[in-house]
Amino acid sequence: MAFLKFNKHELVNLSYSLKREILCANKTGAYCNTSIVTCNTRRYHGLLGVPVDNFGGHKYVLLSCVDESLITQGKQFNLGIHCYDDIYEPKGHKYIVDFGADPVPEIVYKVGSIVFSKSILLVPDRDQVMIRYELREAPGPVELQLKPFLSFRRMHALTHQNDQADTSFQEVRGGVSFCMYEGFPRLNLQMNSSKASFKSNPFWYNGITYSDEYRRGFDCKEDLFVPGFFSVQMKPGDSVILSASVSEVAPRTMKKVFEDGVAKAGEITSFHDQLVHQADLLKRDRGGRKQITAGYSWLYTGLLRETLLTLPGLTLYATGDMEEFEAILDNLIADEQERLFRKTTQVEAPLTLPCALQSYIEFGADARKVWKKYGQTVKGIIESYAPGCREEVSLHPNGLLWAQKDRTALTWMNAYIDGYPVTERAGYQVETNAFWYNALSFAIDMERRFVSPRSKFISKWTPVRDTCAENYQKTFLIESRGYLADYVDNNGQNTDVRPNQLYALWVPYSPVDDEVAASVLHVIDGELVTKRGIRTLSPRDVKYKGVYEGTQTERDLAYQQGCAWPFLLEPYIAVAFRIKGVSFYKRAEWLCEGFFKEDLGKHGVGAFSELYDGDPPHEPHGAISSALSTAALLGIDYIMDQYKEDK
Repeated sequence: MAFLKFNKHELVNLSYSLKREILCANKTGAYCNTSIVTCNTRRYHGLLGVPVDNFGGHKYVLLSCVDESLITQGKQFNLGIHCYDDIYEPKGHKYIVDFGADPVPEIVYKVGSIVFSKSILLVPDRDQVMIRYELREAPGPVELQLKPFLSFRRMHALTHQNDQADTSFQEVRGGVSFCMYEGFPRLNLQMNSSKASFKSNPFWYNGITYSDEYRRGFDCKEDLFVPGFFSVQMKPGDSVILSASVSEVAPRTMKKVFEDGVAKAGEITSFHDQLVHQADLLKRDRGGRKQITAGYSWLYTGLLRETLLTLPGLTLYATGDMEEFEAILDNLIADEQERLFRKTTQVEAPLTLPCALQSYIEFGADARKVWKKYGQTVKGIIESYAPGCREEVSLHPNGLLWAQKDRTALTWMNAYIDGYPVTERAGYQVETNAFWYNALSFAIDMERRFVSPRSKFISKWTPVRDTCAENYQKTFLIESRGYLADYVDNNGQNTDVRPNQLYALWVPYSPVDDEVAASVLHVIDGELVTKRGIRTLSPRDVKYKGVYEGTQTERDLAYQQGCAWPFLLEPYIAVAFRIKGVSFYKRAEWLCEGFFKEDLGKHGVGAFSELYDGDPPHEPHGAISSALSTAALLGIDYIMDQYKEDK
């Protein structure tokens, strides 16, 4: 029985089903993403999107969708569904009676006495999607027709009927292949049945509308090319497979590849299984280079900040794979030399690398070996913040880092409207300086333990660390209110109640004392904590926007001005356990249970969303599968296991 299911009443209600999305991803970086009724509602939706190396590795949608039709006794029933303006035609969703994800998505249709199903598998290690069709019940033979809709365009773009498109095809074993534009890989459409045939009938379907893009005020219409259709006769009990791949495959192997892929995906029987499965989807291994994808479908792979924050969760806490942790980190360091050691608009991001190493050591890695391998990298990062080294950040005599660049957001709060950052936060940033103090303390202690207490590095940076410790709390603490300023600029302390102060409590070497930490946590408890994450701004603030809806500007204003982010729950829960002890266990359970018991069937089915409305009922938004959210929930699971026996 599938772990995640929907009933017929839910599936035929488009206002319900179109908001719920299928997501399949694999190690090559390919993806399959559509709604649970297979009606595409976003530009990046498609049955096969792949990174195209010829175009810088950016993702391109090759196969948008496939319309299935059942022909019996002279009648044709089209199971597809498309939106044209506000009209849905055909209306194949009305035949859907069941949907399951275990974790391979399966949709069951009932047309009179015919019961028909399709299962979608993204092959784990290839740019290939396979769809298995099964005629479960029927009074007699049924003809299945499959009509592929081709797009061949970048995932955020739209395509339109044009004379430049190459609509010709080449015959391959069991099917045909297409390459609509120069530089693209060929798309091979093949079936594993010798009874299947392809009939050429080229036609452009114009004006297909993506309803979610329309609702957000974006360009939302495109034209898709249908080259013809596959046809195959089926009798009850028969199954056939359609493969779409950038490489030609052997039709006789399709069944085994499909079955092996389903077996490899494994059965999901618990919420932890679901977390581990999603973590696996977010780790890419294309060409032997392991990286983390920040989220699906549109977030990038190999980002500095997102990789460092999610690395422990997606590797150590998911599977305990320490080799994978180092492989991903090694690739990141090799790729991000510029940001790590010279300049970046993510001023705090390089300073989170020591945090990842601290988690690695805490998990059980040999501290001496870790410092031997990564010590020079950590010290190089610290040296890059010395006076005169980075344009975007300055080390001041008080030991603190001042970050400022005109019209530039230099932290993770980096939403822009008309070229201006919503939250610029220029000055001394509370989390950047917490990471700075932690990095200094970690490096000095490791250097003292494993190199020499008289090393030049220790002599140079110990006074800076001590000065930073002396000035941090008195710079950021707003004594009259009991919490830390979000940043301090030439006008003094910024009094916005934001979650960035959490990191001053969370880092292993905290620059605030226990009494202040307890006070800060009390304020966060009262103003920022929700059952779907931590708000980015207190609801008491006039700038607060509690719902992520409306135009692009309205959503950008809410993005980090009130939206709740699940990834912030991990540092919050870690700090709360440290301060409150095992008595916090039930509260931690309550803060997490909604993601599993209420939300797994929302937004991205089986996935963990990037952000939520700050206001109840806290609806999900953003990327449907977020590395930050997934890693944080795995981290929380790991933390709670340490307290479980004592609760």
